[in-house]
Amino acid sequence: MAVTTQQLIQWKQQGRPIVALTAWDYAIAQLLDTAGVDLILVGDSMSVVLGYETTLPLTLEEMLHHAKAVRRGVKRALVVVDLPFLTYQESLQQAMHSAGRVLKETGAQAVKLEGGYPAIVDTVARLVQAGIPVMGHVGLTPQSVHQVGLRQQGKTQETAERILNEAIALEQAGVFSIVLEHITADLANLITQKLSIPTIGIGAGTHCDGQVLVTSDVLGLSEKQPPFAKIYTNLRQTIIKAVQDYALEVRERKFP
Repeated sequence: MAVTTQQLIQWKQQGRPIVALTAWDYAIAQLLDTAGVDLILVGDSMSVVLGYETTLPLTLEEMLHHAKAVRRGVKRALVVVDLPFLTYQESLQQAMHSAGRVLKETGAQAVKLEGGYPAIVDTVARLVQAGIPVMGHVGLTPQSVHQVGLRQQGKTQETAERILNEAIALEQAGVFSIVLEHITADLANLITQKLSIPTIGIGAGTHCDGQVLVTSDVLGLSEKQPPFAKIYTNLRQTIIKAVQDYALEVRERKFP
């Protein structure tokens, strides 16, 4: 049975942790879905696999292309797609157009927007009113990397209160869930208790209603690991060794 946004909210009420990972292609998406992941995020962290240094260069067309492939590989999990930088911030019309294209062209069930400042909250409210499910994202927002950096957020009382207020405002605007990225565990716990919608943590401690990581980090494929990620296997090393063995056999004429 396919996972829905309402089911995620029910799971929060039941105390059932939500499992989320990222995917950018059909093969990985199919594996994650088969393994029982609840939510698959076609995240703008895809910038890494496309060779970009930040998430900023990603285009809507690139996201649509990869989201279509992911959706084709998924039967059960809820698929959420990030709206890339400057595809929703300019105007409500732009946001509606971008989010609408994601749902119409990819078959994904929801979009994710970064930030909780008033203009974004207003945009979220209008998208939700138009029938577009939206996931929020506060704390460390990678699309604002040049403004906030990659350091942990919410360490001061002032910034913690701002992030809490953003999360509350996003819930009131109608988001069905919210990502809490790289904030203090105490702040994540407070937000999780205050909200009736599920919080999905990434580098935000153990008190969130669910957890998300970048799949390439989990599988040990990333060249650089964030401090909060855990490597469950080292596929990078496995792949390099397999290719070296293949290359050696070809060069020694042992294969085929």
